[in-house]
Amino acid sequence: MALTLDDIASLFSRHGARMYSGEPVTQVQHALQTAALAEQHGANDELVTACLLHDLGHMLNDQGETPTLRGLDDTHQYFALPFLRGLFSDRVLDIIKLHVDAKRYLCAIDADYWAALSADSKRSLELQGGVYNEKQCIEFIAQPAAPDAVKLRQWDDQAKQPHLSTPDLLHFLNRAARCRIVA
Repeated sequence: MALTLDDIASLFSRHGARMYSGEPVTQVQHALQTAALAEQHGANDELVTACLLHDLGHMLNDQGETPTLRGLDDTHQYFALPFLRGLFSDRVLDIIKLHVDAKRYLCAIDADYWAALSADSKRSLELQGGVYNEKQCIEFIAQPAAPDAVKLRQWDDQAKQPHLSTPDLLHFLNRAARCRIVA
């Protein structure tokens, strides 16, 4: 069953105050900061919406606090897709789906990237398959949504500031409304 924008707002209201696994921000702070960074860089509505919703799967498939410490990969990048299909374009969904693979790609092409990851991101990287090899990098970046997924990933890594001010959820849901599929 596809979610509505009101359903998404309710999810953030019910689960957004939960801490973002192993990080000093809540789920909603992380989502808003990621979307705000995309907006500051001039991203279009689809990319800003993907940034806002990239971790929605954590809220839809609650595995408790810091599941990586228990060796769990919640596959959040896939979990939200059926709930968002029909509401947003394949482009938005593909960016969300690829943001985990973008981390694997960035670790392969930039040794400094891995070193800068938080402890939880390093644990999840291993659970998600580890650093890509050269062939996997080529295959990943050839996908149409991969360059935007890489941007999302880079903003995702920066979106962990406990006291950063951002526009509110309604601001970004209004942007999301502009790129939803109209039936």
